[in-house]
Amino acid sequence: MRTIKSYVKRKGRITDGQNLAIKNLWSKYGVDFKKEILDFPSLFCNENPIYLEIGFGGGEHLAGLAAAMPDCDFIGAEPFINGVASLLRHIDEQQLGNIRIWPDDVRLILPNIDTASLAGAFIMFPDPWPKRRHAGRRILQPAFLDQLATIIRPGGKLVLASDDPTAKSWLLQAAIAHFGFVWTAQRPEDWRQRPADLPETRYMKKAERAERQSSWFQFRRCED
Repeated sequence: MRTIKSYVKRKGRITDGQNLAIKNLWSKYGVDFKKEILDFPSLFCNENPIYLEIGFGGGEHLAGLAAAMPDCDFIGAEPFINGVASLLRHIDEQQLGNIRIWPDDVRLILPNIDTASLAGAFIMFPDPWPKRRHAGRRILQPAFLDQLATIIRPGGKLVLASDDPTAKSWLLQAAIAHFGFVWTAQRPEDWRQRPADLPETRYMKKAERAERQSSWFQFRRCED
């Protein structure tokens, strides 16, 4: 499946607890995208709305969403194996049955997700790649937005967040420029304050300690 180039770290030092989580829990919560189109009702044994988190980091945001929205199901994509192990531990500790994990670059599986099958997607605090020569490595490229517009159903949402000035400008401008999405903000507070239904993340807390201002941009998939 690997036909794209990724620039993210794949693995750090794996602790005994992380190894144990992968060994005991992966078979239950991991996703194998060998099928041409992923069958969500079969994967989750229900027909609940499906959300995708792209690059879930340590998994605390995704676990928080899953706990707060038990009538929805979630796919998390993260190539950093330590983050995968961390999410598995969150799942186990909170007894969350509505999460499945893809442990690699999300772009490898977007073609396996059916048209208009997602209720929404989250991209929270992605790597900003602040240098101009690395702009092509930033996650939100036009072709990537085209794919998201295809798999997110009309009326679904796209949520973006960052604390980095370069990333915030890039995310906002890219999404605004795309025909498939409309920015829902009505006032500055709508992007300056964390939405009440979104959990905190360790990246947000790290930004606060460094006195960096985080922003949240919420978009709606346009009606066809």
